[in-house]
Amino acid sequence: MEQYYRLKVAGLERDLPLCPLNDKVSIAAFVMFSDVELTIACAKELLTKVPEFDVIVTAESKGIPLAYEMSRQSGKTYYPARKAQKLYMSDPVAVEVKSITTANRQTLYLDRRDMQEIEGKRVLIVDDVISTGESLHALRELVRQSNGIVVASAAVLAEGSAAERTDILFLAPLPLFFR
Repeated sequence: MEQYYRLKVAGLERDLPLCPLNDKVSIAAFVMFSDVELTIACAKELLTKVPEFDVIVTAESKGIPLAYEMSRQSGKTYYPARKAQKLYMSDPVAVEVKSITTANRQTLYLDRRDMQEIEGKRVLIVDDVISTGESLHALRELVRQSNGIVVASAAVLAEGSAAERTDILFLAPLPLFFR
C-alpha cells in the first residue's frame, strides 16, 4: 500500500507519495509539473517574500515551471541552467552538482549570452525544493561567474535540515521519513 504525506502550501493541499531514497530514508515526491494551480499559487506567494530582483535563475528541469510563473507574474526574465550543452549555446560555463534525487553527478550549463545578461543584475535563484543545497551551490557559482548579485535563494519547500537554514526563503518545510 502506497503511503503519502499531506502537504499544505500556498493555501493548497496535495498528497505526495513517499519514495525510498535508500533503505533507511524516504522522501515525499514533490512534482509541480502539470499542476498549474499549485505552480501559480506558489509563485504568487514566493513573490511576496523575496526582495527586489532583476532576473531569475533556476536549474533544469523541476525549477522551470516555478521560474516561468514567477517571471510571468513579475515581468522579469528567467534563465534556466541546463543539464546538458545545447547546440545553440555559445561558450557555455559548466558547474558540477550532486542532487539528492539523481543517482549520478550532473553538470549545469549556462549559456555565455545568458551570463552577459545576468552581469551586474540582482539575481533571484529559485527551485522547487532545496534539500542538500548542492543545486543551490551550483546556481550561486554560475551567478558568481556571471558577475551577478544573488539577492535571495527561494524555494517552495525546504526538505529535512534545509528548513533550519537562514540563507534561503521557502514556503513550507518538507520532512524526511525514516524507517
